[in-house]
Amino acid sequence: MAKKEITAVVKLQLPAGKATSGPPVGSTLGPHGINIGGFVKEFNEKTASQEGLVIPAVITIYKDRSFDFVLKTPPVAVLIKKELGLASASPKPNTQKVGKLTKAQVQKIAELKMPDLNAVTLEAAMSMVKGSARSMGIEVED
Repeated sequence: MAKKEITAVVKLQLPAGKATSGPPVGSTLGPHGINIGGFVKEFNEKTASQEGLVIPAVITIYKDRSFDFVLKTPPVAVLIKKELGLASASPKPNTQKVGKLTKAQVQKIAELKMPDLNAVTLEAAMSMVKGSARSMGIEVED
């Protein structure tokens, strides 16, 4: 099979199972002329089990207006907020703490996020998760 010519690579972060053809999907993918309804349906089917999370998708668009996409793991901040049941992070992370992560919770998030991080070891991934948590105003247990 001949190699398809890529015209664009688009990155979107969409709510799992709830993507619509309106903005940001329609306004981002529309200029490339791909079937937006087809993308939305396929994305929602693949992410239905992850309801409530934000899922990044990397969409590769080809010259013949076909496409394929790869789903990534949710951002660390989204995973931390879900783990602690928070609506938002602290507006003043250095002075106002909004929660506390245990070492087990940090490890769970790091293991889930590991495929998309540029960390070689689990300890390095846990360090990244801890840094994100601290910048959100969340205390981290050592």
